Amino acid sequence: MAATGKKSVLFVCLGNICRSPIAEAVFAKMATDAGVVDKWRIDSAATSNYEIGSSPDHRGQACMKKHDVPMSHVARQVTKDDFMSFEYILCMDESNLSELNRKAKTVNNYRAKIELLGSYDPQKQLIIKDPYYGSDEDFEKVYVQCVRCCKAFLEQNS
Repeated sequence: MAATGKKSVLFVCLGNICRSPIAEAVFAKMATDAGVVDKWRIDSAATSNYEIGSSPDHRGQACMKKHDVPMSHVARQVTKDDFMSFEYILCMDESNLSELNRKAKTVNNYRAKIELLGSYDPQKQLIIKDPYYGSDEDFEKVYVQCVRCCKAFLEQNS
């Protein structure tokens, strides 16, 4: 929240069990390693209500474990309050982006900056594809993209 002087970022994907919890975990670990995690409010959420209350996908959890990235999250849906309380809402693909922009229009004077997480990618891969119907390699790809994007995002905001 602005009042606390904390920076804030909400990572968003369709179900909040694959991409956004990975991005949240990666960013939290980077902020922790950089000694700035207490300056941030970090969370993730879904545009849909499909997976509310679920834990992250077991393949994503296995991928995070392999990279020593702590991950614990329970899926939730984006709320109107999120548009007021988060400085940045970073999503994974155009479908998330259009859904977030549509929801944002229902919130008066929202303050969140809604962007693709991939817009921070030094390799210019704008879209972080949903690995849900994919393989372990697809989760690894999401992890690698999130690392690049979160690193650049953190550097721009520290």
